[in-house]
Amino acid sequence: MRFILREITVVKALVLLLGLCIGSSALARIDTYEFSDPEQEALFLDLTRELRCLVCQNQNIADSNAELAQDLRRKTYEMVSKGQNKDEIVEFMVTRYGDFVMYSPPFNATTLMLWVGPVLIFVFAVAMLVRIIRRRPSTNDRLLSEEQRQRAEKLLNQTEEK
Repeated sequence: MRFILREITVVKALVLLLGLCIGSSALARIDTYEFSDPEQEALFLDLTRELRCLVCQNQNIADSNAELAQDLRRKTYEMVSKGQNKDEIVEFMVTRYGDFVMYSPPFNATTLMLWVGPVLIFVFAVAMLVRIIRRRPSTNDRLLSEEQRQRAEKLLNQTEEK
């Protein structure tokens, strides 16, 4: 009886493992695109690495499995296949989705804080650190006065004598 129960447990574990393998392979969706020449393929790969997934925000559309990223990859493929160059495709994406779609947005009035903000925060932090350090009392101010030192020595000597 124990032998049959063990076999059933092993079979259940194998079925579960098989289900996980099949389920995970179904989730991994790979887009395949065919290009007429290697230059178009290189342009497509370059663009999909430079364009940001607007859903994931910290992934490019080449790495994201979000539906929007899949649509952006498909649209990029269509535009590359039609013979459009990089600038035309980027201009289309920026017009449609804004500067945020680019990992390296251009330096202009709307993206000024993206470029200058981190520098301002760093300068402010350094200024605050310098201010805090200058306000701290020096080590000489924290030393004992002569009277306090003598009292401490006297107390130490008393404890040593006991």
